[in-house]
Amino acid sequence: MDWLLAPPDALNASLLRVELTAFLRRHGAGQPDDFDDAGLIVSELLGNAVEHAGGPIWVTLDWSAPRPELIVHDLGAALDVEELALPDADSLRGRGLWLVSRLAADLAVVAKRGAGKRIHTVLPVTRRVEPSFDPPLRQVNPLPGLDEAGPDGFGRESFLRALVVELARTAENGHGPAAAERMVAQVGATVGGQMEQEYRRAREVVGRLTAEQVAECYLRLKSAIGGGFHVIAVGEDRIVLGNRQCPFGDTVRRAPALCRMTSSVFGGIAARSHGEAVVLLDERIAVGDPECRVTVLLGAAARANPGGHHYRDGS
Repeated sequence: MDWLLAPPDALNASLLRVELTAFLRRHGAGQPDDFDDAGLIVSELLGNAVEHAGGPIWVTLDWSAPRPELIVHDLGAALDVEELALPDADSLRGRGLWLVSRLAADLAVVAKRGAGKRIHTVLPVTRRVEPSFDPPLRQVNPLPGLDEAGPDGFGRESFLRALVVELARTAENGHGPAAAERMVAQVGATVGGQMEQEYRRAREVVGRLTAEQVAECYLRLKSAIGGGFHVIAVGEDRIVLGNRQCPFGDTVRRAPALCRMTSSVFGGIAARSHGEAVVLLDERIAVGDPECRVTVLLGAAARANPGGHHYRDGS
């Protein structure tokens, strides 16, 4: 889940804290004090960013592991968490991050390659057991149609239309708090699978895609919809890509959750040829990084990595 704090002021920080802590209570397990501590950590990190960053603030809650990771991106100066100490009793500043370092299971500050920093921390609650949605690729009436592809693959209009249609179709059949998870999983499986089939037809590829072919498939489909992806590295167990231009344009900065579409498409294509895949969104234009950096782990490397977004072969 992603949010852009706009404008980055105390009121919006307070509203986001309420939304985040309510989400934790709906889906989490633990003692009441655990949720109070989590809410205090969220409040202090958002308050610190509002006071010191002086610009846009992006917030991500990643609950792919048992405990949720909170990530706050801003354009302010980095700091050294090793130097955090309890302020003097008469000091009015400096208590927030020191308190977070005592309440959170982990606290790390990473300087961005461009400007600003990312603050990572793990909140002291665990997630309740919930249904897992990893749907198979639909075999009936896939979208977009293969006859819509041009010389360089599918165009942006076909891609976005298929996205909207699949979201609406899945939403009609879904209900309850897990509906959004179903929609993202099904859209990624269906649209990404059809784009893979178009690549196979164009290249006359049958059987398992090599890592190099998976990377070529990624570039083909992303360039066709207006992305600026390029390959940084390809190996037997991973593919690393960069991207200088988001297909959604500047709009993605106000809706960072759109990055999950890249994850779903990349992960599904890789998993169908390598059995299992993990997608790591290392850097994202959507949260202020100079470009996107995406790592796709394949096979055994994916099984050994507990983080990121996991995908399995459902064909």
